[in-house]
Amino acid sequence: MVRLGEKIKQLRKQRNISQEVLANHLGVSFQAVSKWETEATQPDVIMIPAIASFFGVSTDELFDFNIYEIEQRVDKIVDEHRLYLDTDVKKSEQIIRNGLKKYPGNEILLNCLINIISATDRADEAITIAKALIESTKSDEIRIDAWRIMAEAYKSKGDYSLAKEAIEHIPEIYFSNLYVKAYLLDGEDKFEAATKEASLCFEHLIWMLEILGEIYLKNGEIEKAKIQYTQAINVLKAFENDFETSYTHSKHDPEKIKELENKLNSI
Repeated sequence: MVRLGEKIKQLRKQRNISQEVLANHLGVSFQAVSKWETEATQPDVIMIPAIASFFGVSTDELFDFNIYEIEQRVDKIVDEHRLYLDTDVKKSEQIIRNGLKKYPGNEILLNCLINIISATDRADEAITIAKALIESTKSDEIRIDAWRIMAEAYKSKGDYSLAKEAIEHIPEIYFSNLYVKAYLLDGEDKFEAATKEASLCFEHLIWMLEILGEIYLKNGEIEKAKIQYTQAINVLKAFENDFETSYTHSKHDPEKIKELENKLNSI
């Protein structure tokens, strides 16, 4: 297997690029690039996607990995981390970090990691990973979610303008993949899309009513705030007889109703 430093040097010379040009693109010194190529040091793991992106190769190609085999191994790592995601987050995170030691810069593992760590408690790391994903991924879904997490992280740091700028990269979509599937497809495909889309729309409606209540409350418009919270409670109660499907959980949430009632009663 070709070493990383040798691969970087090989790709650089193939494209007739100087160490200075590569260094300037990556925001490092040309001495750093020289040390990589001589195997004196290794690039930071978060920088791997940027290097791969610069040369137009995947991170797996950068390491001369067999892509199919790596995909299978990464899938196993992801499956393992999911086993602990709800019960032992620290263990789940460690599984992903161990995977990144084996496969540095792998976008699937980085995407798992950025969704595990808190964008508010570990904002700087979240921003660094988000930038790496945005620069390297070919997946629109991963890129858009990275912009969302980056915006949340900047907001938590008090960088409102940067949060707003990040949000502007997220497209405003008036219909979704699920919406179109539910409208056009048939049978089980239609049922799956409709149940998932209904669940998402329901969650979004409750969130927005709650947010509007908070805004009105902050502005001193008490009656309007009460109306928003009451509407959210009524929507939740309207789904008291809702049921789980093979694709979604029941929309009836007694704990959320109680939380909103407490907010309403405290006004």
